[in-house]
Amino acid sequence: MYVKSLLTLFCLLALSLPAAADVPVYGYRIVNRYPHNIASFTQGLEFHEGVLYEGTGRNGRSMLSKLDLESGEVLQSKRLASRYFGEGISIVGRRIFQLTWQSNIVFVYDLETFDTLTSFYHPTEGWGLTWDGEQLILSDGSATLQFIDPETFQVQRKVEVTLEGRPIRNLNELEFINGEVWANVWMTNEIVRVDPATGNINSVVNLTGLMQETTTGGSDGVLNGIAWLPGQTPETGRLFVTGKLWADLFEIELVPLP
Repeated sequence: MYVKSLLTLFCLLALSLPAAADVPVYGYRIVNRYPHNIASFTQGLEFHEGVLYEGTGRNGRSMLSKLDLESGEVLQSKRLASRYFGEGISIVGRRIFQLTWQSNIVFVYDLETFDTLTSFYHPTEGWGLTWDGEQLILSDGSATLQFIDPETFQVQRKVEVTLEGRPIRNLNELEFINGEVWANVWMTNEIVRVDPATGNINSVVNLTGLMQETTTGGSDGVLNGIAWLPGQTPETGRLFVTGKLWADLFEIELVPLP
């Protein structure tokens, strides 16, 4: 199983290639912190029209929730049947899509009521999900991103995500930000920023130390959860991250590393 730090991999690549690797690495600065339910096994995180939505996992505890950012209060929720392990979420128009891990079921809910509108079969595992304005983008734990028609949930194309030519597996929660796919890499402290056309990783965000800034609810409390709150311009958007079983949701700014 791929659990090595991407930062370590980046450094090894830089040493082994004839020229220095040119994939930038960013650190972070904490801007704000907000309360987050430490019992929430975060699998999907997304802002829509200024409101925060979260999908959580684990059998018997999987939920879809609408949250108040400032207080962490649950404004609306829907619990999945105990046989389903909830995964990533994404909003398309007035519909919310929620993946399940190994059940091959994708649920579609009404944005306002959370009533189930329909469901789709999907042959791979479901990990992360995001929307680029035209297609849903799905991760399944491999190095592949799938681009999917939201009307039929049929795969339109696939790309392999690579860092300096090497496939990067365990792509987890996804967010589409200013033309890039941002992906948590499970069991690491890194987020990779991916060109959706080629699968090439443009840069790596190293969030080492962020978990030590919060309280976690168990050994599974790893980084997972990216949400982008758009501003009036791409430069004024706000970036939020959290983890499974974390007591805080962090607003961060990226800091270039030498």
